[in-house]
Amino acid sequence: MLHDLNTYIVGRLLLATVLGGIIGLERELRHKPAGLRTNMLISLGAALFTVISYAMASSFGGDHTRIAAQIIPGIGFIGAGVVIRERGAVLGITSAATIFVIASVGMACGAGMPVTAVFTTLLLLVALVILGEAEDRFGLHSKIMSFRVTAVESADLIERVHDIATQMGIELRRWQSRKEADGFVVEFDADVTLPRERELLSKLGALHAHTDAHPVR
Repeated sequence: MLHDLNTYIVGRLLLATVLGGIIGLERELRHKPAGLRTNMLISLGAALFTVISYAMASSFGGDHTRIAAQIIPGIGFIGAGVVIRERGAVLGITSAATIFVIASVGMACGAGMPVTAVFTTLLLLVALVILGEAEDRFGLHSKIMSFRVTAVESADLIERVHDIATQMGIELRRWQSRKEADGFVVEFDADVTLPRERELLSKLGALHAHTDAHPVR
């Protein structure tokens, strides 16, 4: 009887590890901060804590969810670690949300709810992969881009760039302007979708200035 119980618990932990690894692999391939090992360990840890919570309550009495309930604030702490603020933008929200969901998958495995765990993992993959591809294809996802405008003449360049951004409703960040050997340079960051990026580059190019853009690293 004890052997069967241990085998059942090992199966729960293995399922949690596999499901966490599947999600972690997707994050790893996209070069996100929380990758394969992180998601595997989070899912495994959540499952183990859930199993321990049930086992200790059964052996010593008390609330079956007492230990498991502490997983949520713990995962919130880990999720906050992958969220960073860079140049006025918040990055890593999707990775933090993924960690939160994969922890719940691990808890479902630990609680003996394999169908729920697998189904949730499939939904999470749909959100990360299919919806992610749709965002990229249709330019729905915004990203921080760094723009550089170079003009031979500096007259009214700053005002005209500001006017274009204001008309498009784009907030400019990390604004810099200076004089260089090849002309007057204006640099700034903006959080834009792909269509908005193209529109902004087109309008800046109409200023008879050299314009380029690249993602902020």
